[in-house]
Amino acid sequence: MKLVLFDCDGTLVDSLAIIQETMARTFRAFGHEAPDEQATRGTVGLTLDVAIAGLLGREDVDHECRDMMGYYRSLFAEVRRDPAMQEKLYDGVAAMLAHLFLQDDILVGAVTGKSRRGLDHMLKTHGYSEKFITTRTADDCPSKPHPAMVLECCDETGMRPEQAVVIGDTVFDIQMACSAGSAAVGVSWGYGAPDALKLAGAAAIAETPDDILNFVLKGA
Repeated sequence: MKLVLFDCDGTLVDSLAIIQETMARTFRAFGHEAPDEQATRGTVGLTLDVAIAGLLGREDVDHECRDMMGYYRSLFAEVRRDPAMQEKLYDGVAAMLAHLFLQDDILVGAVTGKSRRGLDHMLKTHGYSEKFITTRTADDCPSKPHPAMVLECCDETGMRPEQAVVIGDTVFDIQMACSAGSAAVGVSWGYGAPDALKLAGAAAIAETPDDILNFVLKGA
């Protein structure tokens, strides 16, 4: 048996546009200059309060960061209603997931910096609510790269960490997997640099979703 745990933003769905727009509105509402897209890109995968603190250049999450997180979350659904801001699956992801769902010896889950509401919306939108056996979000666990998301998914499914593989696009995903004692596969189409993912400990870099299937099913 294997447990395949997917990051969401930058791995399954392209969500940078909606994240950037909501972050920019939030920063301006609190009297701060909006971060540029490259800066925002570098925080994708972190829990929201930690991401905001980093964009503000603060080492710790303070009261303002938590207030900004609440404001961001209140805005997110409004921004998402704009057709230009939809979170679309990357090309080939739907077919790759469909193939994994057919495997009797593979369980599929999600480990994401999204909120629980955000993840549930994404899974429902794409018809995956019943397909992802175990999920952990920013509302459930400490921010990546802490290994809690992976370890809790393993506990829930009765799997050992070494039976799990994390698929992600950022260094935080890879570090989380390594800290948990699980394998990690980086993807080249997301928000992280492939060379950085390899340095962080990724066993392989997927250039296409089919490469994920090759690694998970064949170990190559």
